[in-house]
Amino acid sequence: MQPTLPRDHWNKDSIDTAPHPSTPEPAKLVLITVSGPDAPGITSALTKILGEADVAIVDIGQAVIHGLLSLSILFEMSGGNSTASPTTTIKDLLFKATELGMRLEFRVIDGEAQGAARDRRTIAKKYRYAVTLIAERVSALALHEVTEALARHRVNIDVIERLSEDEFSCVELIVSSPLEIDRTALKKALLGIAKSKGVDIALQAEGLYRRAKRMVVLDMDSTLIQSEVIDEFARELGVYDAVAAVTEDAMRGKLDFDESLRLRCAKLRGLTAEQIDRVFNRIELTPGASDLIRVLKQLGYKTALISGGFTVIAERFRARLGIDFVYANVLEMEKGVATGRVLPPIVNAQRKADLLDLIAQQERIHLDQVIAVGDGANDLLMLERAGLGIAFNAKPVVREQADLALSQKSLRSILYLLGISGRDLAEVLKG
Repeated sequence: MQPTLPRDHWNKDSIDTAPHPSTPEPAKLVLITVSGPDAPGITSALTKILGEADVAIVDIGQAVIHGLLSLSILFEMSGGNSTASPTTTIKDLLFKATELGMRLEFRVIDGEAQGAARDRRTIAKKYRYAVTLIAERVSALALHEVTEALARHRVNIDVIERLSEDEFSCVELIVSSPLEIDRTALKKALLGIAKSKGVDIALQAEGLYRRAKRMVVLDMDSTLIQSEVIDEFARELGVYDAVAAVTEDAMRGKLDFDESLRLRCAKLRGLTAEQIDRVFNRIELTPGASDLIRVLKQLGYKTALISGGFTVIAERFRARLGIDFVYANVLEMEKGVATGRVLPPIVNAQRKADLLDLIAQQERIHLDQVIAVGDGANDLLMLERAGLGIAFNAKPVVREQADLALSQKSLRSILYLLGISGRDLAEVLKG
């Protein structure tokens, strides 16, 4: 690295980096790094010098953090094509940086290093991933342990970006590896960090399909809403304990989902339309649900609600939120009163996965472009079928098997996994 002189000592005629006059100048690859207080016109002034020297820019990157700029430009100079020598161009850049009150460092990369760098770029970009950390506040220790785990798996960090607007509550790392990593092992390591440090960590393959999702499918009970509808119906009728006992048998494996649903629905016989209205009116959406659906719709996503709950509630949320598709169980009603029967087909785990497939085919959407969100074992097949399956405040078995697990209070956090920043979100919601 060329040493950087104090500003008072910089003078474009006092820096002697010129080769011997009798030695022809070969093509050079030069990396400059400029840092200092950000202001309009810095990049323009430096690229003007590069433009006048007719260099070929190979790569460029810039970041501004709390008003401090860091700008790096990698460029190639060839004596046959450039109107100025590398030495003159570097001197002009140093002088201009001083004029702008910036610090500039440069490095001339030799031919062997150029070849090695090209090889590394070609190989390292073969496998790319996005690692997203979400918490009320992402701690330095959590970030350290994640980066340490990545290093152990021979994964290099290419880009780090804060996605949250105010607090340091979401940060995204774009990483790469020359070889395909053991994602199961890395996911296990990250899950351990997530549990011990109270942060959600998502690992996704980085590529076109992550950035080009087109449909989001949601479970309803304990996902879109904060209630289990069948429990609320049971409370309304005063049969909660009887319904809960059947649910407990199902959880212990004594009953499958279909049979347990039939038995529980039988206990809802006599439920009136007025009672259904009362239940709907007291159900609360999960925080961020309205914003999530609104943003997805404005960005052109299709949305679907696939639920083991009931259409008498799901259809009302479809109308309220503008959801495109709804599939749920049909509670048979006669003259405004529940008969205690559920009409086939029952929306069980397999049916959920099949419906996701059906909608995707109907809308000509690749499964890799589908996100599914759920919380229970009944959602697992659906989560597996989607390109990205998210366990949202889910039971342990679901958290372990899903692609990603979130323990956030708000469904808006799902938008971070699409690479949508807090600023982008605010603009969409404002619009």
